[in-house]
Amino acid sequence: MFWILMIIVCAIVAVLIAGMLLDAPGRKEIAELTFSSIDFDTLQDGTYVGEFKGTKSHMRDTQVAVVVSKGIVSDVKIKKGAIDKNGKAVPLKGDQTIDQLFDSVLQKKTFDVDVISGATLTSKTHLKAMENALMQSQGK
Repeated sequence: MFWILMIIVCAIVAVLIAGMLLDAPGRKEIAELTFSSIDFDTLQDGTYVGEFKGTKSHMRDTQVAVVVSKGIVSDVKIKKGAIDKNGKAVPLKGDQTIDQLFDSVLQKKTFDVDVISGATLTSKTHLKAMENALMQSQGK
């Protein structure tokens, strides 16, 4: 019985280590993301869909829709990413949501904001998707 338990424990450890090794390139790619400067005063009206698609891993791919009305972002909706089955933002670490992160970006008019501690990679992929949408609104 002891040996059977040891084999099961070793198998579980091996699967966990393999998962970490397979996810490492995607994690590194996201950790190294940089953000452009967006001029929030020159946004063109419309609905823009921005995405982040990893090249190393697709586990954290995200998509957001940004609505610009009268030159101001009036709505940001997560289409793919940190949402539940009903499309609502899920609480991450410390009960913070990606929507709160988006609000911070819009208030400060910069992507240089504090990401959600404990959900850094998820935060960065959603911010990158939002940035890509806003770049479209500037014709970039």
